[in-house]
Amino acid sequence: MAIPATTTYLKWSKTPITFDQSDHPAYVATPGRQALVVDPVVGGTRLCKVLTDGGSGLNILYAETFKGMGIPMSRLSESNMQFHGVIPGKKARSLGQIALDVVFGDSKNFRKKNFHSAYHAILGRAAYARFMARPCYIYLKLKMPGPKGVITVTENRQRAEECLQQGSKIADDQMAVVELEEYKRNTDPTDLLRSKKPASESAFQSAGEKKQVHIHPEDPTAAPTNISTTLDSK
Repeated sequence: MAIPATTTYLKWSKTPITFDQSDHPAYVATPGRQALVVDPVVGGTRLCKVLTDGGSGLNILYAETFKGMGIPMSRLSESNMQFHGVIPGKKARSLGQIALDVVFGDSKNFRKKNFHSAYHAILGRAAYARFMARPCYIYLKLKMPGPKGVITVTENRQRAEECLQQGSKIADDQMAVVELEEYKRNTDPTDLLRSKKPASESAFQSAGEKKQVHIHPEDPTAAPTNISTTLDSK
C-alpha cells in the first residue's frame, strides 16, 4: 500500500483529548475493576448498559435488546459471521447485520455515527475508531471530539458494579451448563450404576424367639415392645 506524499488528516484529529485531575472522581476504590459502561442513543433508543471494549473487533447488538427496541427482524441483512468469547466455551453465530445510528452527547454537542452491528450492545474498536474516542478505565470516562468541543461521557459506577456482578453470574451459570454437558459426554453410564450403594438393610434382625412386654406396666394404654425371650422381663 503506497503512502501518500502529504498527510491527509481525519476530520476530528485537530481536537486534543486529555485526562487530568479535573476528571478524577472523589474516590477510586479499585482501579480497573469495573468496565466502562455507557448509555448512548442507538437507533433512536437510549440503551443504559452498553459495554465499550477496545479489545473487541465487533460491534454487537444482542438479540434480546434488538427485539426490545421494537425493530423487526426483516431489517436484518444476511451475515455468516461466527465468533468466540461471547458464550463461554461455545461458538456464536450472527443473526444478521443492521445499520443503526449511535449518538453520544446532548442536544447542544453531540456526535452521531452509523454502524453495521452483527448481532446488545458492545462497542468495539470500530466504534472507537469512528468516533476517535479515548477511554479512561480509572476515571470511567469516554471522551471524543465534537462539533463544539470535547464530548465527555461519564459512567455511573453503581451501574457498572451491577453489570459486573450480573455478568459474573451469567458466566458462572453458562459455564456450569457447559461443564455438565462435558461430564455427561465423558462419563460411562455403567460406572454410575456400579457406584450406587444397595439399599441399607434393617440394623435389627431377630435372632430367635421373641415376646411382647409392657415397658410401662402402670400405663395399660402404652404399646408393647418386642424383646428376646432370653432377656429378663425386669
